Amino acid sequence: MNGFDSLIAKSLALTISENLGEMALKRIEQRLFERHGLNLTEAIEDFSKLDNILREYFGNSAAQRLENQFLQAVISLQGEKTQGLEWVSIENRYLATGILSAVGDEDKKNILNAVLGEGRVISDILDTCKIPQTSGYRKVNSLIENGLLITDGTITTHDGKLVNKYRCLFNNITINFEKDKVVVRVQVVKESLRQSSVIQSVYSQLSKMAA
Repeated sequence: MNGFDSLIAKSLALTISENLGEMALKRIEQRLFERHGLNLTEAIEDFSKLDNILREYFGNSAAQRLENQFLQAVISLQGEKTQGLEWVSIENRYLATGILSAVGDEDKKNILNAVLGEGRVISDILDTCKIPQTSGYRKVNSLIENGLLITDGTITTHDGKLVNKYRCLFNNITINFEKDKVVVRVQVVKESLRQSSVIQSVYSQLSKMAA
């Protein structure tokens, strides 16, 4: 799964589940499983599959409005682009809490800092951060599963094996307190947004509607 899609998948699936009627949700999940063997969260990996079923069930215009509504409940693009990066505002409290939890963990924060703007192999990351391998690999894998670490090419080891390099999904993060909520904004690697099946599907359809 694309790193950015991994980041938002659980929150987006939860938002969809909470906003669709029980009967509609059940039918859509059943159709996803029958056609693709996927549950709702897994379908976000290839959003076009979910998009097709939503359009079949609701019609093109209604499905597009729903998809845009669901996505905006989770994140919003800020339109501020610098050096190949783009600011994204985290609208979903569950997702914001997950990011804050990661950067609040000293080891995870050090791992993310070690790969800001550059890819490194896991063993090198753990050596730099002075984290034991057993707990370090567990924390790295958690960051990968949650989309905060993304692959950034490979290197060949001395014994001829190809090993993935990883870098942080974002190059900057801001945390602000506004009234009764915490506002989290991340400056995401633009390439990850461009490869996101969710972003490309929703925003390309919005562009067509506006044309």
